[in-house]
Amino acid sequence: MIPLKDNIATRTFPIITVSILFVNMLIFVVQALFLPSHESEMYFKYYGLIPGEFLIALSRRWDLIPYNILTVFTSMFIHGGLFHAVGNMLYLWIFGNNVEDSMGHMRFIVFYFLSGIVAATFQFFYDPHSAIPMVGASGAVSGILGAYLVLYPYARVKTLLFIFVFIKIVELPAILLLTIWFFIQVLYSHMGGVAWHAHIGGFIFGLLSIRSFRKKGGRS
Repeated sequence: MIPLKDNIATRTFPIITVSILFVNMLIFVVQALFLPSHESEMYFKYYGLIPGEFLIALSRRWDLIPYNILTVFTSMFIHGGLFHAVGNMLYLWIFGNNVEDSMGHMRFIVFYFLSGIVAATFQFFYDPHSAIPMVGASGAVSGILGAYLVLYPYARVKTLLFIFVFIKIVELPAILLLTIWFFIQVLYSHMGGVAWHAHIGGFIFGLLSIRSFRKKGGRS
């Protein structure tokens, strides 16, 4: 399922959503154009969040804690490939503009980064000894999805649906689309290669915290 557009109009221009999207894509383009392929592994290790290294910093190399904390944030802005980057930014654009509209620009910045931090924490506690760098905005974006589900459960989302060899565009209620998305994360959470628990953690944070961030008197 690939969401294409929702039917909830925004009252303000989503400047933070657009800015985050722009920065992510700019970094990806620069990475793709100027980073030699043989240096990619070091790039992800340097800017990605590596749970095993964070654990070492917390347990015996306290001097490395500031650097490892910094990677929590840098990891949110680098992606492993074109589909990884475009997929995250598509979800950010479709759902982030309305969530930003519901809470205002400054609260949205705090919410976005807190979602990413909570997501990274979930993944860290799931596999604290992992040596695989965590990269991508999906943890923070997952928080947006959880918030959107609470705010606009009955919004209609145009979705590109793949059923075996058939491709069709359908309108799905957000509550169905996002619930299916969440259970897919849970279903595959035992598999490697993707930070599934970061998605789960970010989504749960968005579900539980959105009412604290939402502007009073805001629409639903």
